[in-house]
Amino acid sequence: MDKNKATLLAMDGGTPTRTTPMPSRALLGVEEKQAVMDLFDESIAHGEAFGYNGPHEAAHEKAFVEMMGGGYADAVNSGTNAVYCALGALQLDALSEVIVPAITDPGGVMPVPLLACVPIVADCDPRSYNTNAAQIEAVVSPRSRAIIVAHIGGEPVDMDPVLALARRHHLAVIEDCSQAHGALYKGRPVGTLGDIAAFSTMSGKHHCSGAQGGMVFTRNEELYWKARRFADRGKPFNLTEPKNVTAGLNCNSNELSAVIGCVQIRKLPDIIRRRNAVGESVKNALISRPAVQVGWQVPETMCTYWFLRMRLTLSALRVNRDTFCQALAAEGIPVTPSYRHCPVEAPWFINRSVFGSSGFPWTAPNYTGNRNPTALIGNMIAVSDCHFNLPIHERYGQAEIDDIVHALIKVETAYLKK
Repeated sequence: MDKNKATLLAMDGGTPTRTTPMPSRALLGVEEKQAVMDLFDESIAHGEAFGYNGPHEAAHEKAFVEMMGGGYADAVNSGTNAVYCALGALQLDALSEVIVPAITDPGGVMPVPLLACVPIVADCDPRSYNTNAAQIEAVVSPRSRAIIVAHIGGEPVDMDPVLALARRHHLAVIEDCSQAHGALYKGRPVGTLGDIAAFSTMSGKHHCSGAQGGMVFTRNEELYWKARRFADRGKPFNLTEPKNVTAGLNCNSNELSAVIGCVQIRKLPDIIRRRNAVGESVKNALISRPAVQVGWQVPETMCTYWFLRMRLTLSALRVNRDTFCQALAAEGIPVTPSYRHCPVEAPWFINRSVFGSSGFPWTAPNYTGNRNPTALIGNMIAVSDCHFNLPIHERYGQAEIDDIVHALIKVETAYLKK
């Protein structure tokens, strides 16, 4: 191959690093199909439709608890509803303030105002998409009652300072682990650190229970029963009262999702191991690069890489992030140029579109906080501007790792300031 052709960027007429598509993920296979067929055969044989809160759902929850090293789990029908039910278990008074992260899925924040509480945004750590204790402490007020932290991209938040802060201010901590199945913080699984946790098991996550699904997890038995009641219209689980004890929605999972989830949990350790290996290989290969590296991570953590968060030192480059990403994509490497997933920048938050045009809960007469929802998100903007993501998954092998690293170095080299 012509050396000049090989080093010239593909977007400038050179030879792309990779000319074949990345491998498909193939998360679901014959094992899940057989489990579903067995469930249908079982239903047909006894003549009753499969439902929910049945033996397969119990088995799914038991397997999840074993994976987490003990505790209690309730399967629900989405990751958003896992956050909703975890928050509902806390039984907060209306107009309580709940501190939420700047970068997260909309479903990680919307449950707060839908429970008549007020979301208060904590900015990012200036080095990552995650928040940290300093940013949370900056927005604590006498109205604060809980904190939601999200372990974005499979990277654990620095939890010990957050938990210490929560204890000082008597705040509950919800961990949103939707993107961080199996991640470790100082040897402890995320989801076991706060008071209660939410996981998403939709089809794009580390493991799934079908198209959509979620799990509420806690090691606090009282919170578990409260979450389970809230997730099923206030049914009096574990109580002597015969009738519904609190208002709640039907957020139940079902037997079909559960049989898929049971198979998937058995696959999860290998999925985690392979994703971590891909991420760590790329990180180590780039550790001394002047302008492109895997983003900073909290020490003593194990990341399970829902994606690779890449950091650019823009002062060392002649181009901006978007141009760098365009060049990388031309090399045949899938890339997501921006991960500015900031719910407070969305119309629903800006316009307070939760309960019609009322503006509630911010406009409630007895709410004494800021009635016009705002947020100081300077770190979020700066972090978003100098980072991009690389989609990866557990079926990437050495060839994919080599191509990613080669393409990143090729583009960096072309654009480094002389």
